[in-house]
Amino acid sequence: MKMTKYLCAAMFGILAVSTVQAAEIEVQMLNRGEKGMMVFEPDLVVAQKGDTVRFIPTDKGHNVQSIKNMLPEGVSKFKSAFNEEFVLQLDEDGFYGVKCSPHYPMGMVALIKVGDPNNGEKAQGAKNPPKARKLFKQLFDQANKAQ
Repeated sequence: MKMTKYLCAAMFGILAVSTVQAAEIEVQMLNRGEKGMMVFEPDLVVAQKGDTVRFIPTDKGHNVQSIKNMLPEGVSKFKSAFNEEFVLQLDEDGFYGVKCSPHYPMGMVALIKVGDPNNGEKAQGAKNPPKARKLFKQLFDQANKAQ
């Protein structure tokens, strides 16, 4: 009987620790932010496997969509509805590149770094419009310095 209590307590402790470790990070989709017009804020997220990112359409007219060649192996492409919250579960280590579909040419992009990325070369080589490409260069530089 005592052994069962100890095992139950141990299992509860393990579950509680794993639940506490997962984080939810909020990213706002804005018409105007600290970096200018049509932005994700923050535009760089450093997370761990198991975390989630909640994209919040603070201003209307935005969505979130994956960018071709900017997802870790095994992650399916995604596209949210306009003006709807979207939760992205981060199940794989790697870089995740996202865009707001209508504002992509204006540079409305964000980069998510999860754990120890193994898709950096492919993600950095993805084709993007000029403004998005310039912002991604800055974001990759910041992400590679972040621990």
